[in-house]
Amino acid sequence: MKEINVSGQKRNDLGKKASKALRKEGLVPCNLYGSAQENGKPVAMAFASPMSELRKLVYTPHIYVINLQIEGEAHTAILKELQFDPVNDALLHVDFFEVNDQKPITIGIPVKLEGLAQGVRDGGRMNLSIRKINVTAPYQQIPEHLNINVTDLKLGKSIKVGDLKFEGLELATSKDVVVCSVKMTRQAVDTTTEEGAEGEAEGADAAAAPAADDAKDAKDAK
Repeated sequence: MKEINVSGQKRNDLGKKASKALRKEGLVPCNLYGSAQENGKPVAMAFASPMSELRKLVYTPHIYVINLQIEGEAHTAILKELQFDPVNDALLHVDFFEVNDQKPITIGIPVKLEGLAQGVRDGGRMNLSIRKINVTAPYQQIPEHLNINVTDLKLGKSIKVGDLKFEGLELATSKDVVVCSVKMTRQAVDTTTEEGAEGEAEGADAAAAPAADDAKDAKDAK
């Protein structure tokens, strides 16, 4: 996984009014959740980070290990949850989850299809059903994306999560979930129909040939 640096400052004033004031200053309210718990619930560190730094982390298809520097304290984290304004899509809040070398994490990894499927060569259309697969592993072993070779995927066939295996990763998404498939298209149907018609015509010609020969022999005999 790629790494990115994000700085922050602790915040003691919580609530909607305080959060609104932070956003006016170009800061985004954040929480950092870790392994510490209080009364059976995760304890969060409240801080704020500049939108200018979060933008390159949030608006990207990539996943990152985040090196957080919060008033001199170093933390290693991943994105946990994002909250956006439903009207203007402005970033309202970010939750981070602290990671370490010992405890595995579960995170969604982007899917990357490799190769040209046989079904596509036959006129079908590739359909990507899910863009990410959840995996569980120590964060150092998690790749930037999951490569899936589709070269042998035929028309009307699909690849499910249960068909996949990646060294060092436990797949957390259900095995029955379809990752990608090659759908039948009108072009593929027409091609199949034409091939079938040609085959029938060839069969008819082959069947007619002996009959014509028999008719010719009968005529010659007269």
